[in-house]
Amino acid sequence: MTDTLRGKTLFITGASRGIGLAIALRAARDGANVVVAAKSDVPNPKLPGTIHSAAAEIEAAGGQALPCQVDVRDEAMVETAVARAVERFGGIDILVNNASAISLTGTLATPMKRYDLMHQVNTRGTFLCSQKCIPHLKRATNPHILNLAPPLNMAAKWFAPNVAYTMAKYGMSMCVLGMHEEFRGDGIAVNALWPKTGIDTEAIRLIAGPEGRRICRLPAIMADAAHWIVSRPSRDYTGRFWIDEEVLRGTGVTDFSSYRHPGVQEGELMRDFFV
Repeated sequence: MTDTLRGKTLFITGASRGIGLAIALRAARDGANVVVAAKSDVPNPKLPGTIHSAAAEIEAAGGQALPCQVDVRDEAMVETAVARAVERFGGIDILVNNASAISLTGTLATPMKRYDLMHQVNTRGTFLCSQKCIPHLKRATNPHILNLAPPLNMAAKWFAPNVAYTMAKYGMSMCVLGMHEEFRGDGIAVNALWPKTGIDTEAIRLIAGPEGRRICRLPAIMADAAHWIVSRPSRDYTGRFWIDEEVLRGTGVTDFSSYRHPGVQEGELMRDFFV
């Protein structure tokens, strides 16, 4: 087993920005093929990046890109994107379920429209994309599914502040719990990855503002951890709930300063909501 993803095809949801794009760019530096499966087809003044700008960055980094406008709630769109990926690249080796919706609100402050969005994108979207990719993953030589989802912990403190969001994210985690065993015989690894600290993304900007972003780590830490996970032998590394820092410490990394904004000290970093 090598640590390169050269020639591998990754289907990454929500890859037009943030963590999804960082994972895509890390794979692209190896010479991987990346399917950018995201909603943003045209520029939005409120959000950076589109599937087309992400594809351009991926190709500039050394990979091949296929931009596909995909709403992970839409079965037909997912099926079309998967078919296009297989037609273009000959198969799918890795699925990264990164697309997510968030609302850190209590029960009385969560509109049902937002509740539905979180469950449809997070839990249902992860299940749907996995379902459509698995027939192709079964034919890959080292197939992986990686969900950006927290470790399962049923303590009340993880639910009480934002029960709707926790249920939706834990739905992604439960996909790991069930699918890793369901597809163990096919050699498909199904794992979860979650950050120890906040990660500087547009979601954090909306939740915590500019100062909140400053005390978060950069998405590159998640990209490096994800790269290591999906490079492992799929039959040996499955059913695990990884934390980004723990993954990298296990590979010998001791200095995490490159993942922080300049001037920010380790002790200032925002802890993640589920860690």
